[in-house]
Amino acid sequence: MSSYFNRHFLSNGLSPHVAATLVALSLLGSGSALADSLSFNTALQAAMNHSPALLADQSLINASQAQSIIAGQLPDPVLKAGIDNLPADGEHRFSVSHDDMTMQRIGIEQEWVSGEKRHLATVAAERKVNSDHSSYLANLAALRMQTASSWLSAYYAKQTLDSYNQLISQMDNELAATRAAYRGSSATPSDVVDAQSQLAQQKILRLQAEQRYQAALFALTRWTGVPTDGVLGNIPALQSDAAALSSQQLSQRQPELIAASADISLADANTAVANSERSPNWTWDVNYQNRSAPKTNMVSVGVSIPLPIYRSNKQDRAVEASAALGTRARELFLDKQRQIQANIADLSSQLTLGQQRIALLQQGLLPLAEQKVRLADADYRAGNGALSRVFAARREKIDATLSLLALQQDVAIAWAQMEYQLLPPALITTSGETAHAE
Repeated sequence: MSSYFNRHFLSNGLSPHVAATLVALSLLGSGSALADSLSFNTALQAAMNHSPALLADQSLINASQAQSIIAGQLPDPVLKAGIDNLPADGEHRFSVSHDDMTMQRIGIEQEWVSGEKRHLATVAAERKVNSDHSSYLANLAALRMQTASSWLSAYYAKQTLDSYNQLISQMDNELAATRAAYRGSSATPSDVVDAQSQLAQQKILRLQAEQRYQAALFALTRWTGVPTDGVLGNIPALQSDAAALSSQQLSQRQPELIAASADISLADANTAVANSERSPNWTWDVNYQNRSAPKTNMVSVGVSIPLPIYRSNKQDRAVEASAALGTRARELFLDKQRQIQANIADLSSQLTLGQQRIALLQQGLLPLAEQKVRLADADYRAGNGALSRVFAARREKIDATLSLLALQQDVAIAWAQMEYQLLPPALITTSGETAHAE
């Protein structure tokens, strides 16, 4: 497409630099046409629909499910063929028909694994499926948490940018009024310069706010996989029942605890498999042996039985190792449970106290800052105050507004980290197939 545009523009006498600029602008325009604003819930759904990491996890689950079918099967039988007692020298060396002891042999060998062993192996494989599925759930929860936090960051970055836009529009009008007052000899040149300086500073800050907003949108696109030019709608209600859940309820909805519990089940199943290996597998074989006429053909039947004479250094050690991993999994579960409970308690405290601070700002500090601006402006218009007091009061109001937005963002993200580290029961039961091991 760029080659076509270059040929078209150059044929009309445009320089290569101008042609390249127009091509870039056309591409940017087409890209922005594909972008759309995202609501909070739309962003969450898009993230789940377009996550390569979740697709990779699902592939791992599918692989484990296939392995669980293999686990319960007998080993493949072995076809055996050969020649026994073939003469190696003499007149009839390498002849299969002159020596009475030479036999052509064909047979089959089968290692026999008991039904109990195959059942235990199947259980262990099914619990591996559960473990992989719990990892999928953990990644799903992390994806939802990151998406929610990114959307909230973009929302408050937009609110901050809007505040600067409103402020600059107001300051443009005030600068015009100050210039008019100067022409009417009711303002000094210093007043005009102060107004211009304040406006320039706020425009610089607005550019910084715009950059933060764009960065937040890029982060949101990273998680949703969908190009976006903004966020729309309001933030959800900042309410969560996470802090009220019991330990048992938490272990059923918190994916990291679900994964830690699955690790315990898998370790126990592997211990049972290791314990079953104390009894060796027998291998049976049947062979048909053909000899040249008039010699009779023969059939041989045999069995091979491993002798676990070093059980204390092999099988017993394997059981001990598996049991130790089970103990490790249990201790890690308790540690993870303690960590998550402390984290939820901390986030709940941040949410509660942060909402109280927001109320104080909205009901106390902001109205006072607005009142100071009105009083300073009234004094200045009445000739009893300096314009610098008006600017100082306005900066105080700006700082209070920005402090409120920053606090609201911190509280909202603390809520998202608490609420979205849990998964709704519906997502846990429908986001993949869980094997039900005994």
